Amino acid sequence: MNEYSVLISGAGIAGPALAHWLHRQGIRSTIVEQAPELRLGGQAVDLRGLGEVVAQRMGIMSQVRDRLVHEKGLRYIDSAGQELATMPADLFVGDGSPVTELEIMKGDLTEILHDLVFGHTEMIFGDRIEEMVDGLEGVEVTFRSGLIRTFDIVVGADGIHSGVRALAFGPEPDYVVHLGAYLGYCTVLDPGPLDSWFDMYSEPGRMLALRPERGGSAKAMLAFADAGRDIDRRDVASQKRLLREVFAGMGWRSEELLAAAEADEEFHLDTISQVHMEHWTTGRVGLVGDAGYCGSPLTGMGTSLALVGAYVLAGELGRARGDHASAFASYERIMRPYVTAAHALPPGGVDGFLPRGRFMLRMRVLSARLMHHWPMRQLVARMLNKSEAIELPDYAWAELASA
Repeated sequence: MNEYSVLISGAGIAGPALAHWLHRQGIRSTIVEQAPELRLGGQAVDLRGLGEVVAQRMGIMSQVRDRLVHEKGLRYIDSAGQELATMPADLFVGDGSPVTELEIMKGDLTEILHDLVFGHTEMIFGDRIEEMVDGLEGVEVTFRSGLIRTFDIVVGADGIHSGVRALAFGPEPDYVVHLGAYLGYCTVLDPGPLDSWFDMYSEPGRMLALRPERGGSAKAMLAFADAGRDIDRRDVASQKRLLREVFAGMGWRSEELLAAAEADEEFHLDTISQVHMEHWTTGRVGLVGDAGYCGSPLTGMGTSLALVGAYVLAGELGRARGDHASAFASYERIMRPYVTAAHALPPGGVDGFLPRGRFMLRMRVLSARLMHHWPMRQLVARMLNKSEAIELPDYAWAELASA
């Protein structure tokens, strides 16, 4: 299959992971990324369940462990920063638990995966797919730069706002389901002592949080419930003005975090949304990761979905030996139960994440305290566990490395 070629849009997590597994089978891949260079920012992400298994098979767990955030867990606090309740990282084993012991910054994981494919995967930065013509012999791709090339397969690994999905399947509103809340991220360069806890302060319908990063900085999260507001994700200045409006008068370190958001050139705000699609493939075009089945930050499953999806898609393409229709059908059949399970929101959903009233806020703190008791912990762990949704295929070429 040395002449087989795959174009992957997106150099985040799913894209390089897919390129790695394709290379293991002798399939050439090209990654196109619209950013001028590798994006190494972003929040902490989790490796859970089957995502950790795939990372082990990739042989990257030693690098991952070297870059772990070493977060103790989630700590609910009051307006004065005093502890109300904690949920330690080792409290649960389930895939959907609020915090895990394998926390790594998204940029660090992206860099690890990029190093894995460096030298054998063609990288095109500062460009993007503008047009695709799906034909019997391949997909003719026109890039923004004017370059025209033909590939056997095109895969969109370009996130929740996927350009490949829009070109091949239709407009974003047909597939992206807004859950009624917004979430922003920014970096706080000097947050002071956090004691390695992910601190969260909430008032009705809004939340501020700080979670530690390697190197002494922290990532701030600013979330609020609002189902009807229309936000231009490209107009960062208006987003920052909106935050000032929404979080005006909030307690704890609100002014400090709003100032950090104002100063951060990589500040990011978006809806909390899921992607729901009947099919992730059409013709010679497929989707992997958030582009096809984003579960939202509330599930904590985005990284695992990306890694598992890339592993299965590459594996089925290898098994089919060039029969993309057969490979795509198997990919969808294997992944569907896992995606369905991963889309399940934690108890309470958005309202549990952003309670609308003070009574519900108090109940959440009480629930967190009860989690330390064995019967409640076991009950919630069963509700959260998604690791048995599928049996991960054991492809003959997979690199079974332990770390």
